[in-house]
Amino acid sequence: MLSVRMQRDQGLGRLLVLLVLTSGYLVSDAESIDYSDVIPDSFSFASAEPLPEFQLEPKDGFIVKNRPVQLRCRASPATQIYFKCNGEWVNQNDHVTRESLDQITGLVVREVDISVSRTQVEELFGLEDYWCQCVAWSSAGTTKSSRAYVRIAYLRKTFEQEPLGREVRLEQEVLLQCRPPEGMPPAEVDWLKNEDTIDPSQDSNFLMTVENDLIIKQARLSDTANYTCVARNQVAKRRSSTATLIVYVSGGWSSWTEWSECNAQCGRGWQRRTRSCTNPAPLNGGAFCDGSAFQRVTCTTLCPVDGGWTDWAKWSACGTECTHWRSRECQAPPPRNGGQHCSGSMMESKNCTDGLCTRNKKASIEHTSYPREPGMGVTVYAGLVGALLLCVVLVLCVGVLAYRRNCRHLHGDITDSSSALTTAFQPGNYKPPRQDNPHLLHPSAPPDLTATAGTFRDPLFSLQQGANDGHHKIPMTTSPLLDPLPSLKIKMYNSSNLSSLELPAGGHSDPEILSLKHVGMGVTMVRDRDVHHSLSREPGHSTSVTLGNLGGRLAIPNTGVSLLVPPGTIPQGKFYEIYLTINKWEKTTLPSEGSQTVLSPVVSCGPSGMLLSRPVVLTLPHCAQLDTPTPDWTLTLKTQTHQGAWEEVLTVGEESLSSPCYLQLEESNCHVVMEQLGTYSLVGQSCPPQPACKRLQLALFAPRAPCLSLDYILRIYCTQDTPHALREVLELERSLGGVLLENPKPLLFKDSYHNLRLSIHDIPHSQWRSKLLAKYQEIPFYHIWSGGQRLLHCTFSLERGSLAVSQLSCKICVRQVEGEGQIFQLHTDIQETLSPCSSLPSGGTCLSSSQVGPYAFRLPTSIRQKICASLDAPSARGCDWRLLAHSLGFDRYLNYFATKPSPTGILLDLWEASHQGDADLVSLATALEEMGKSEVLVVMATDGDC
Repeated sequence: MLSVRMQRDQGLGRLLVLLVLTSGYLVSDAESIDYSDVIPDSFSFASAEPLPEFQLEPKDGFIVKNRPVQLRCRASPATQIYFKCNGEWVNQNDHVTRESLDQITGLVVREVDISVSRTQVEELFGLEDYWCQCVAWSSAGTTKSSRAYVRIAYLRKTFEQEPLGREVRLEQEVLLQCRPPEGMPPAEVDWLKNEDTIDPSQDSNFLMTVENDLIIKQARLSDTANYTCVARNQVAKRRSSTATLIVYVSGGWSSWTEWSECNAQCGRGWQRRTRSCTNPAPLNGGAFCDGSAFQRVTCTTLCPVDGGWTDWAKWSACGTECTHWRSRECQAPPPRNGGQHCSGSMMESKNCTDGLCTRNKKASIEHTSYPREPGMGVTVYAGLVGALLLCVVLVLCVGVLAYRRNCRHLHGDITDSSSALTTAFQPGNYKPPRQDNPHLLHPSAPPDLTATAGTFRDPLFSLQQGANDGHHKIPMTTSPLLDPLPSLKIKMYNSSNLSSLELPAGGHSDPEILSLKHVGMGVTMVRDRDVHHSLSREPGHSTSVTLGNLGGRLAIPNTGVSLLVPPGTIPQGKFYEIYLTINKWEKTTLPSEGSQTVLSPVVSCGPSGMLLSRPVVLTLPHCAQLDTPTPDWTLTLKTQTHQGAWEEVLTVGEESLSSPCYLQLEESNCHVVMEQLGTYSLVGQSCPPQPACKRLQLALFAPRAPCLSLDYILRIYCTQDTPHALREVLELERSLGGVLLENPKPLLFKDSYHNLRLSIHDIPHSQWRSKLLAKYQEIPFYHIWSGGQRLLHCTFSLERGSLAVSQLSCKICVRQVEGEGQIFQLHTDIQETLSPCSSLPSGGTCLSSSQVGPYAFRLPTSIRQKICASLDAPSARGCDWRLLAHSLGFDRYLNYFATKPSPTGILLDLWEASHQGDADLVSLATALEEMGKSEVLVVMATDGDC
């Protein structure tokens, strides 16, 4: 029908045009009338129309319950618009058509609506959904719209997967799963926490996945709640069952309390200390702390002993008052440990004339009015005068003794132990020496007691005794000359053996050590005034050796600490017992102040106050990082006075002619050329603007055998990168049965006020559990930087699931906050039989503790003398000791060597100290070759042992 109508309209149009043209032609021929202004040049229907263009296409729709879906389309220009659904034309009566004119283009705009009911959709059988499409016509042709699908909306009631309640520990990651019911369109999912909608954009601890799961990144106590999954679409809203999430906290032990008082007032008892499971307390069903809440140890309380009286002493002589006395003391036993003192009187008196004197007194009182007998008054007065004279004599004696004693204290230099020795201990007929007496001891210098003496007079001691005499005790006398000698220790040397004798004396706390060398009839003595190091020294931390003019070398094995005593340091004919000690940190006052840090061990060498003929060289390991292009350190050498205070000796780079030392810095050691023995340490401070770095070592230890316990403990120590510091850690762990799991790792610790952070990661949670409640542990910056805290470490406590678990793999990270760090990759079998800590690392080279004489030096004496003779004299070309210092790298401050009688000798001593372990003369030979000293090289090749 539509096509017939279109053909008819087109035919009528052509006929009308033909009639108009024909009539115009006739009129023009007949009457010559022009109708050009009446007939248009062209007709709109004759022009070519464009294809219809859809301005609105039908959209997908859902039938909710029984409400139909409205589909609409609009096109221009359009003569007709019809809908086609599922390939069939929709009845024309079902179309609602509206027509309008576009004001801009003048084209006809046609809009058509239809309704699709639930019945129409349900009647469609097959796999394809119900669809509809618009078709628009114009004179140019037809245009089809896109398909719009109509579906029946629904939402099932049953969730495919509902969230399940859980109990999780604090800061654990939590996953709550939810699969909404089937529906059309697919349901959207929201999560409710205690009926409040969770918005991940507001709380970053929540995360929703594309599968509609809820992730809690780190469970907090506030996340303990009821969680519900809600699904909704156009049809309905469904709620899942509620899942309860409980965040629990396992208990942790608090610190132990102080030990209680011993429960026994006398004898053996018990002491007790407790701790509570409150750090933190168990919460929400968390596990209670493992272990006991109290500890008990035995204790012993000293029982109080009440005092008891001794027997009465004998009666005294009868006094002028006709009485005599006797006494007793509370010493049988004396009161101890809080015992009661004796009750009663310490003294007792009674009449010594059986009451006769009392009766005579009474008679004299009763007969005072009668004249006395002539002899009685004389007797009384004579007795009184005698008693008065006796009192005066006693007062004078006490005054004289006090005066002499004060004079002795005020003029303490009248006599000395050395003077007593040089005068052969003659108790009588001695005179105070004058102030210019050469034998008088200087308070800071050791005496030169080389005066020839014969024998000590009896009953003291005779030096003329056999060489095979053993140890003897020197008998004490009442002579006051021995009072200044608290402890006299005499060592006698000869060609075959050494005999030692001791003279103990009380009343003084400063021990003095005297060494004697038998040379014919002469005696050479040296006193050591160093109080601290005259005491016993711990093995492994000290060494000592007796040295003479030939010199030697002392070294504490595996610590890097050594002392070089060159030949000629000790005067000819004298022998000293030289010691070298690393001081215990807990017994030493630290030399650091403010922001300074201790970089080396505190080392003492002595005897202090000893006169040296030439400098010695002390070698100290340090942990300062020095490989930066710009100096980051201000390094200072400090010494400790006899009073315990620390004083600056020199600051590197600020030396002057008054500086008593020269300090040569190397990458991990420093060599101090000094002329005074004592206690020294190297300290440092950051040099602005760059922060300095000190080298640390990280050592990881674990128990050798876990036995039947489920607990497994890892300990990480942070020590200074010096051999002695690591040795302390290894000795401690060896006593505890610890095992070094990996080689120590280096770490640069920066002066940035940031702590050292330690954390453990990648623990297999199915087999192991960490007892650490926090994410990490930290060692405070100041504890590491000051160097005063020893054996710093952190402990990681792990618990395995069962005794069958033996494999442990994890990662331990150690780093300074905003600084460098190290990672321990741990893969171990804890059931393996492991040996304790490996052998102690050597301090550079493992030297023997002491070497005496020429064997202690790499350079023979003859070669040394020839090199000094060749280079000591200044050369106009500069080919002297200055060029040698430059070649060896000892030219930082040449003025120190220039002030010495033999600068070359000091340089060779420093070279010996810096090359003590390599036994290599190549560096020295190379330096001499570059200087053109071929004659010295010939001497080294012929006389030396290169």
